[in-house]
Amino acid sequence: MTTNADDVWRLLAELAEAQKETERQFQETRQLLQEQSQESDRRFREQSQESDRRFREQSQESDRRFRETERIIKQQNEKLNQELGKLGNRLGEFVEWQVRPAVVQLFQKRGIAVNEFHGDLSVKRFGEALEIDLLVVNSDQAILVEVKSKLSQTDIDEHLERLEKFKRLMPRYSDVKAMGAVAGMVVPEEVARYGYRHGLFVLAQSGDSVVILNDDKFRPRQW
Repeated sequence: MTTNADDVWRLLAELAEAQKETERQFQETRQLLQEQSQESDRRFREQSQESDRRFREQSQESDRRFRETERIIKQQNEKLNQELGKLGNRLGEFVEWQVRPAVVQLFQKRGIAVNEFHGDLSVKRFGEALEIDLLVVNSDQAILVEVKSKLSQTDIDEHLERLEKFKRLMPRYSDVKAMGAVAGMVVPEEVARYGYRHGLFVLAQSGDSVVILNDDKFRPRQW
């Protein structure tokens, strides 16, 4: 079959038309891909913004709940501390009223001829203050008794300081032999030994009564 010039020009025209169609399809495809990409970006941004919004809302709600829980816990702790303080005061009063009627007789059995006691003494002098739960005395002896619901080493240290300034702040007792005692409803063994080593009588509850824990070898420190 012979190809003449007309056939060549026709084929070239068809090829050019095919190229145009291919270019058109390519442009449509590219446009479609761009639109799809833009739509994907838009949806991603919307989803990201929505996620950020939800995250912020959840964070704010978590913070609010945390602050509310913290406030409730703080209120409960304050109330608990108040109730414990009241309970501690009542226990202290209970122990003190157990010690009061027994203290004179307890020391008399130890050969200390005290015959009277004074409760809840408070003195201020020379810019200092002194508070004594129980003061057991006779003409030449005095025993300062500190009463606690649960006795601690800190209580003993504070009572030793109290004994150091007793005669200075209460000079009418300057000529007596002053001694110290600590009493508690609960007295840990190590605390009792600490008081013993520092020359203090240690009183504790035993059943329905109060006893002196110090053995017969004990010799009280005098101030």
